[in-house]
Amino acid sequence: MANRSHPAAPSTVFSRSSLPEYQRILAILRTETVGGALLLAATVAALVWANSPLANGYFALRDVKIGYAPWHLELSLGHWASDGLLAVFFFIAGLELKREFVAGELRKPAKAIVPVAAAVGGVVLPALIYVVINLGSGPETLRGWAIPTATDIAFALAVLAVINTHLPAALRTFLLTLAVVDDLIAIGIIAFFYSSGLEPFMLLAAAVPLALFTVLVQKRVRSWYLLLPLAAATWAFVHASGIHATVAGVLLGFAVPVVASGKKGEPAAGLAESFEHRLRPFSAGFAVPVFAFFSAGVALGGAGGLGAALRDPVAIGIVLALVAGKAAGVFGTTFLITKTTRARLDDGLGWIDVAGLAMLAGVGFTVSLLIAELGFRSGSPHDDHAKVAILAGSLAAAVLAAVVLKARNRHYRRVTREEQADDGGWAGF
Repeated sequence: MANRSHPAAPSTVFSRSSLPEYQRILAILRTETVGGALLLAATVAALVWANSPLANGYFALRDVKIGYAPWHLELSLGHWASDGLLAVFFFIAGLELKREFVAGELRKPAKAIVPVAAAVGGVVLPALIYVVINLGSGPETLRGWAIPTATDIAFALAVLAVINTHLPAALRTFLLTLAVVDDLIAIGIIAFFYSSGLEPFMLLAAAVPLALFTVLVQKRVRSWYLLLPLAAATWAFVHASGIHATVAGVLLGFAVPVVASGKKGEPAAGLAESFEHRLRPFSAGFAVPVFAFFSAGVALGGAGGLGAALRDPVAIGIVLALVAGKAAGVFGTTFLITKTTRARLDDGLGWIDVAGLAMLAGVGFTVSLLIAELGFRSGSPHDDHAKVAILAGSLAAAVLAAVVLKARNRHYRRVTREEQADDGGWAGF
């Protein structure tokens, strides 16, 4: 009798990770949740101050210039926050990206395909919606096409903390992975579409300290007094090259090895994990909130000014793209990939849970604010309207996601208890 080959078992979407990966992600999420709370506080403080009788003091503080002009580093405090502090945020993103693709969930094609495709769908559809709405508004408005493409993981986690939902670990992992891939796409967009006045000599000069930094970290050198000056020099040259300085942070992050060397006396954790453990609290707890404080302060001009801002096609495009485009892009791509392959949802989860998570992906903030400043002149009407729209769209997406996820909270609580009680769930890892 001829042997019959049996079809492979269907892969599972939103399945549990290995125990070490699960514990690592929980640690990241705790830090980002605290950072999200500080981010919210900084945003509220900026909005209140910028719309108070003391508003002139806020804008004067944001525009104070410090630095060394001959090196092209005499920048305003707001500029230092967006170019300098956010470079730390993108360094962490680079570390996380490399780790996911080398040693994390994204190294497995079967697990990577859904979050990667969902992230791409969550970038493409919002961008298309924005472009369609602004096609007749002139080329200047089209420079904002990438504003609604980003997901802010810290803000999203802050929303989860506020509504006190017991979101299962698999969904939290998917959200983090989605945001990681989202960051990778955003980095490419900033580098290729929002850089101007390229200076090749400065870019070549940046390669020298970057190469030295790479050699040292590959040799597992951890001495800050060697690495920090090289990182700062790389950042300064990239800043002077015309490419946005945050790209330097990503390049430096990519240079750091993920896997431990295994040599005697070396720590068990890889250098990337060590750097991430040290710098993520600074990034989430200081760098990003300070950037938000200097970037989110917009003079709304009362109800009339708010209404005028939201009638701008730029604002309309951003709000619709964040609220509808992100949700439809993430959900639709996930549904399509699942239905056209042998993948299936994990037991205990339904498409309503995917829909809630897709709505939460519409919470865009940090990178969206950065792209708004790059696309439009800082302080211009379009820039201010874009920032109002980012806040309004993110708030609307957060409320819609909260309604869906909160309604499922009792079910999530039961799934979470099963995850914590089922020790056998980690068998085989």
